[in-house]
Amino acid sequence: MGRHVVFGAAVVLAVSCLPPAVRGDVGITFFEKKIRPLLVAHCYRCHSTEKKQRGGLTLDTRDGVRRGGDSGPAIVPGKPDESLLLKAIRYVDPELQMPPKGKLPEEAIAAIEKWIAMGAPDPRIDVASAARSKALDLEAGRKFWAFQPPRRAPVPPVENIDWPTGPIDRFILARLEQAGLRPAPAADRTTLIRRAYFDLVGLPPSPREIDSFINDASPDAFARLVDRLLASPHFGERWGRHWLDVARYAESSGGGRSLILPDAWRYRDYVIDAFNADKPFDQFIREQLAGDLLTEDRNADLQTRRQRLIATAFLALGPTNYERQDKAILEMDVIDEQLDTIGRAFLGMTIGCARCHDHKFDPISTREYYALAGILKSTQTLVHDNVSRWVELPLPVDPATEAALQKHHQAVQNLLRQIAKAKAAEKRAGLGPVAIAELSGVVVDDTEAKRIGSWTHSRSVTTYVGKGYLHDGNSGKGEKTITFVPQFARPGHYEVRFAYTAANNRARRVPVTVLHLDGEKTFFIDQQKTPPIDGRFVSLGTFRFDTNGQWFVMVSNRDTTGYVVADAVQFIPESEQQALRSSRAKEPAA
Repeated sequence: MGRHVVFGAAVVLAVSCLPPAVRGDVGITFFEKKIRPLLVAHCYRCHSTEKKQRGGLTLDTRDGVRRGGDSGPAIVPGKPDESLLLKAIRYVDPELQMPPKGKLPEEAIAAIEKWIAMGAPDPRIDVASAARSKALDLEAGRKFWAFQPPRRAPVPPVENIDWPTGPIDRFILARLEQAGLRPAPAADRTTLIRRAYFDLVGLPPSPREIDSFINDASPDAFARLVDRLLASPHFGERWGRHWLDVARYAESSGGGRSLILPDAWRYRDYVIDAFNADKPFDQFIREQLAGDLLTEDRNADLQTRRQRLIATAFLALGPTNYERQDKAILEMDVIDEQLDTIGRAFLGMTIGCARCHDHKFDPISTREYYALAGILKSTQTLVHDNVSRWVELPLPVDPATEAALQKHHQAVQNLLRQIAKAKAAEKRAGLGPVAIAELSGVVVDDTEAKRIGSWTHSRSVTTYVGKGYLHDGNSGKGEKTITFVPQFARPGHYEVRFAYTAANNRARRVPVTVLHLDGEKTFFIDQQKTPPIDGRFVSLGTFRFDTNGQWFVMVSNRDTTGYVVADAVQFIPESEQQALRSSRAKEPAA
C-alpha cells in the first residue's frame, strides 16, 4: 500500500496530538494573543503581585482580576458594561481613568471588551501557584514521553494467534485481551468497500464498484482496491484538506481589512499534489519552512523549484492586520503567528505562549521563543506602506515562457502608453472644463438659470461648461425645473445646443422644452449617452427668436428615473454656424 498511509497517519497524528486549548479553546488563545500582552505592557507596573498593588488591585492572576480591588471586582465575566476595568480604560468617568498616562488605542479597548464578553477566559494561576511556576524545570519537562525519540517496542504475545494479520494487529489485540475484550467480527464486503472509499477519497462507491468488489474472490482484492484509491487524485483532495486546516489556509488575509490572496490556490494545489505524489513527510516540512532557500539547488528541475517556492506560502497565509500603523509591532505579530502555526502544525505544541513568559505547560522558554523569532525576523516578509503587503516573488519559468512573458509585458506597456497618449489627446481636445468665454454665440450658464426646487452643484464629471453643473439629486421628481432665458441682440435663426455631463446613473428621458417664435417643442434626452458635440452639447435644432426676451429652454425632472443634469444652453446664430462647422472640419485628427 506504499508510503501514503504512513504520510496520512502522520498528518492525523499531528492534528490529534494538539492540546485542548489548540483544538477548540478559542478563548484561551485570544487571551494569550490579545489580552495578556496588553496587561503586561500597560497594567502590571501598578497592579501586580511582584511590583505594586495600587488600589488593592492585581491584574497578573485570574483570581486577582475577578476579586478586584478597593472599588470591587475589576470585571464581570460576560458583562462588559458592568465591568469596572472596561469603564476605566474607556475614560468615561473623570475619576476613574486607566492607564493614567493616556488612553489605550481603540483597538486595544475593543479587544478587552470582546474578551470580557467571551466570559473572560484566563489560564493564569493564583499567586501561590505562580510562585511555584517560577521553579518550572524545563529540562524535566523535556523528559516527557512525547519529546523522546521513538523506540522500537517488542511485538507482544497474544492468545488468539489466528486474528492478527501483521505486527500492528498484535499490539491492538494484546490490549484487547488485557481488558478481557475480543475483536469485533469482520465487516461484510459492502461495508468494507464503503469504509475504504469514505476514508481514502471521501466519496461513496458506485453500485457497479460495490458489485465488482463483492464478486472478486481473489485474496488480494481489498489490497488492490486500497491501492487504486490511494492512486486516485481524490485521495490528495480528501487528505490534503486536513493539512490545509492545520496550515490555516484561506484565500483572504482577515485580521483587519481583508485582502485577497490571489495566488493562495497554488499552495492548495501544492498540498494536494504532495499527498498524491507520495512526498516524504520530512521533505514536505522542509519545503514549507525553507523552500525559497531550496530553490538555489540548480540541480533541481524547473517544476521542483517552482513547487518549493510555492510551498513557503505556508508562512504567509495567517490572519494579518496589514493596516496596523506601528510597523514594528506588525512585524512581530506576523512572526508570532508564524511561530504559533509552526508549533501547532509540526510539533502539536503551543509556542506562542512563550512570547510573554516561559511556557507553563510545554518545555519552551521565552529565550527559546525569541531565538526562533530571530530566524524569522531575518527574513523579509513584508513591504511596508499605509497598508502593508506581503512580499511576492516570481516563479521560475523556462526560457521560452520567459520570452513570451517579456513579449506580453512589452505589449502591455505599449498599450498603456497608447492609453496615456489618447487621454492627453482628449484633454487637448477640450474634454475638461471649458470657460463660457471660449464658446461662440449666446451662452446661458446654469448659474444664470432660474431654478424651481432644490438643485445640487457638482463638478464630479469634468466635461462641464463654466464652473460646474447642477443635478436634481434623483429626488423630488416632478417638482424641479431649470429655465435658461437668453437675451438676443438681434432677431434671427439660432441653433440651440443643450449641455449636460453624461454618466451611467443619469436619467434616460429628460424632458427639455424649447419655447421659440414659432411655438414650443419638447425633446427627451438620454443623459447616459455622451453628448455628440465636443462631448458636452447635443443639438436641439435651429429655431427663430426675436429680442422681446420671453423665449426659454426649460429642463424638468418630471417622470424621470435617475439623476437629471443641467449645465448650459448655447444659442449659435445662423451667421456663425457655417464658420463653426468649417473650423471644426479643419482641426487635425488626434
